[in-house]
Amino acid sequence: MPEAAFLITAFATLFVVIDPPGLVPLFIALTRGMGPEKRRAMARRACIIAAVLLLIFGVAGESILGFIGISMPAFRIAGGILLFLTALDMLFERRTQRREGQQVDPDHDPSVFPLATPLIAGPGAIATMILLVGEAGAGWPGTFAVLGLMLVMIVVTYAFLLASPPLERMLGRTGTIVITRLLGMLLAALSVQFVIDGVKGTGLIG
Repeated sequence: MPEAAFLITAFATLFVVIDPPGLVPLFIALTRGMGPEKRRAMARRACIIAAVLLLIFGVAGESILGFIGISMPAFRIAGGILLFLTALDMLFERRTQRREGQQVDPDHDPSVFPLATPLIAGPGAIATMILLVGEAGAGWPGTFAVLGLMLVMIVVTYAFLLASPPLERMLGRTGTIVITRLLGMLLAALSVQFVIDGVKGTGLIG
């Protein structure tokens, strides 16, 4: 079983990458005009689909990488760089602007796209799942621990989506920006650590 410090770091990483507070404004925009029951159905469907996608990549991601000839150290480095770019987007608000700028047909069901993917189970979350399962150590206990944390994170995301109207009023735009930038700083540090671990895995440094 992974150490408590790893589990805390893993949960923090998933929280930062999925960014439930950052999903609140977009969820409100995508479900504008819908009744409470339909909003709950959209949130539930999006979270279930995202959980299935992350589960698949958490369990089989390393096998998929091995099949196409990509080593875990190489993926750690690439994943760290990807997460660092995500952190830069969060720090300079580009991620928020991109999310808010997405246009969706009002008659379209947004639960699959863009909510489930790429907003919840996006490239960053998928890369994070593969990296965390790889860092959890050999054997199923570590894998199950990471998958369990992911499911808890999906439940947290679902709760944020359900509470989006009062949260948006409480945080306001300024509050959302402050939280996003703080999470961006944390993600930047975690992404650098992924790169360092990947380079160590190649044997280039001790």
